[in-house]
Amino acid sequence: MAAYKTLCLNDKDNIAVALSNIPGHTVVRVQRKAEMISVELEQDIAFGHKFAIQTIRQGEPIIKYGEVIGKATRNIRAGEHVHVHNLEGTRGRGDKIERK
Repeated sequence: MAAYKTLCLNDKDNIAVALSNIPGHTVVRVQRKAEMISVELEQDIAFGHKFAIQTIRQGEPIIKYGEVIGKATRNIRAGEHVHVHNLEGTRGRGDKIERK
């Protein structure tokens, strides 16, 4: 198991961030508070990019640093790259505000 560094700051997070370029099919270890999670990456993950550390179902929130940053536009498997192809940002979007 390679010793690539990742970042997961909150026990609510369902994604982690690569702190270096990590090749696909690498098994990485992610520390989420007291829990150590092992995830095999499905594809290359570039420095600063996100990957799922658990299955995220379509429509579920994507949580980074304890905050919802968007929602899944389709099912996302653990180890899969999380980016604009499967994440819809909801922060700062006036069209996503519920009107009363």
